[in-house]
Amino acid sequence: MRQRRKNLLKFAHKIGCDTLVAFEPENLFYMTGFWGEAIGLLEKNGKTTIIAPELEVGRATAESIDCNVVTAERGTGLISTLVSRIKKNKVCTDCQNYSIMTSLKKSVPKIKSSTEPFYNSRIIKDDNEIAILKKASKIIDEMFEICSKKMKVGQKESELQAILMSYAINQQMFDTGYKSTLNPLIIAGGPNGALPHAQVSQRKFKKGDLVVVDLTLRYKGYVSDATRTFAMGKISPLANEAYDVVKESQKLGLKAVTPTVNCKDVDFACRKYIEDQNFGKYFIHSTGHGIGLEVHELPTVSYRSNTKLEKNMAITVEPGIYIENKFGIRIEDSLIVKERPIVMHKFTKDLVTI
Repeated sequence: MRQRRKNLLKFAHKIGCDTLVAFEPENLFYMTGFWGEAIGLLEKNGKTTIIAPELEVGRATAESIDCNVVTAERGTGLISTLVSRIKKNKVCTDCQNYSIMTSLKKSVPKIKSSTEPFYNSRIIKDDNEIAILKKASKIIDEMFEICSKKMKVGQKESELQAILMSYAINQQMFDTGYKSTLNPLIIAGGPNGALPHAQVSQRKFKKGDLVVVDLTLRYKGYVSDATRTFAMGKISPLANEAYDVVKESQKLGLKAVTPTVNCKDVDFACRKYIEDQNFGKYFIHSTGHGIGLEVHELPTVSYRSNTKLEKNMAITVEPGIYIENKFGIRIEDSLIVKERPIVMHKFTKDLVTI
């Protein structure tokens, strides 16, 4: 935790600040070890304070690491307590709330809103974070094994989700709370699979379906993300061809991952192969993204990104083909960037036929 705080302050100094204030739970957790309703304060001397309402004080005290926990009333009480401690400092905060920022600027003239110090620090994972991500990925592989044994024709997407989430919860894996979906998982059979972010439905699996199973879950705060596509019996020649293309594309993308390589070059490795096989117009999203305390964080693995990969970044590589009203295919792994990347998912990428 001491090294994390040094890194946070280093990046704060780069934008002219000496104090960091975390409102977002991911940044609060990264800074303090506590995930909850509170404000985190990191001062230039490394002193770290949690300002929390009374109902969170007990947990904040028990779960945080080397922090002073201060009690304040919810709402304006939290803000006024914060202001009393930072009004003379050069402050950077991740707060995106307009009314709170307006209030803070009246009392703290040297305050700016920026997520840069937080994301720039979080982008490189430490050994503890990597160990947690590896464990999360192992559990997801176990869930793919369950798919191979429990999926069947006539089963609803929602029924498979219930089976998988029951197992996940028993393994201390939980929903990420991702705001753009109503479901914890993506399970998309047949034409639903052509929607990369399909909502889990009551549709039943049919013979000849491809089923996209995207498992994105949180373990001890950290998110692992992997996708496999299963076949319900014999599939069409077009679907077979497209599956082989995605599989080879993903293999090429993984091979391209190494420190100092631009993210856009990883995207290019996947995308060019799919385009060369005449499926280019059906690959409709970026090749991957960073993972960690959020589902999507830096770096972005897309054709627009000039970010260079660095050792111990955690990213996904997930090319796909989506043909409207027919099927979708995605193969995704989470990995740690090394000279030889650590692909954290071991479940087969050969087509599993149910």
